[in-house]
Amino acid sequence: MSRKAAVVALTALAPISWGSTFFVTTEFLPPDRPLFTGLMRALPAGLLLLTLTRTLPKGAWWWKSAVLGALNIGAFFPLLFLAAYRLPGGVAAVVGSVGPLFVVGLATLLLGERPTAKSLIAAVAAAFGVSLVVLKAGAALDLVGVAAGLLSALSMSAGVVLTKRWGRPEGVGALALTGWQLTAGGLIILPVAFLIEGAPPALTGTHLAGYAYLAFGNTAVSYFLWFRGIERLSASSVTLLGPLSPITAAIIGWAVLGQALGPVQVLGMAIAFGATLAGQTGSRTPKEVARVSSASFSTAEQNRQEVSMDLDVSGVRR
Repeated sequence: MSRKAAVVALTALAPISWGSTFFVTTEFLPPDRPLFTGLMRALPAGLLLLTLTRTLPKGAWWWKSAVLGALNIGAFFPLLFLAAYRLPGGVAAVVGSVGPLFVVGLATLLLGERPTAKSLIAAVAAAFGVSLVVLKAGAALDLVGVAAGLLSALSMSAGVVLTKRWGRPEGVGALALTGWQLTAGGLIILPVAFLIEGAPPALTGTHLAGYAYLAFGNTAVSYFLWFRGIERLSASSVTLLGPLSPITAAIIGWAVLGQALGPVQVLGMAIAFGATLAGQTGSRTPKEVARVSSASFSTAEQNRQEVSMDLDVSGVRR
């Protein structure tokens, strides 16, 4: 396995893990507490990583961490849950699947990536494949839910691109940067959760087990792998790993919950997975590597040289 293939495979574990979120939420957690669930995903994971790394932001990285934490976590989680509660699950997934298109546009503006026919086709094909997997006939639309879904996708897309643009400060590992963002995002969600949902619900052992999985495996480890992948791959190729999340959710629903999975859904999986693979192939080096902050340039440049014939700016994920 090439170095790039290994990086892609590890990064793909993040959206695959996120595909289990719906199952864990419905089967292990108290109902109707989306903001509290978002808080329990982000803040414990962030505090754990801060404890392990014992590294705090310095200088401009205080506000950069706050911005990234808001985009990737603090705004993304509440908007995502709002869309999930206002829309049928399939509609919410389809609305969220436009994220790769947002990344193509933002990467053009902020990273200098030029959109190509291949990147646009891959992004559209991924959204179409996801729609075949999850969208049901007669699904109702809610304007507030659709707006929340689009804003959540835009928030995460902006977080991906800015994470790529800013890199990370000298001497700071990806684990510490992940901890900064999760902590900042959790602190943003904290007052909103208590103002809207009130005091935390009574928790059982099952609830605690579900929250532990979401906080540590589904969030701390997954976001570390995700941000690590953003550093080593182009922003657009990383974001096209996103369709693996609804595909995983559909497979879990079929295998564990007994949900139907017919020929149309299988076709949709094949299309979305094919678009994901297409986003990882190519021969040109992403231009945004040269734009990573000087503090993280040496790591990015070393990786660029090792896989310069494999990376692709045209590949179009949270």
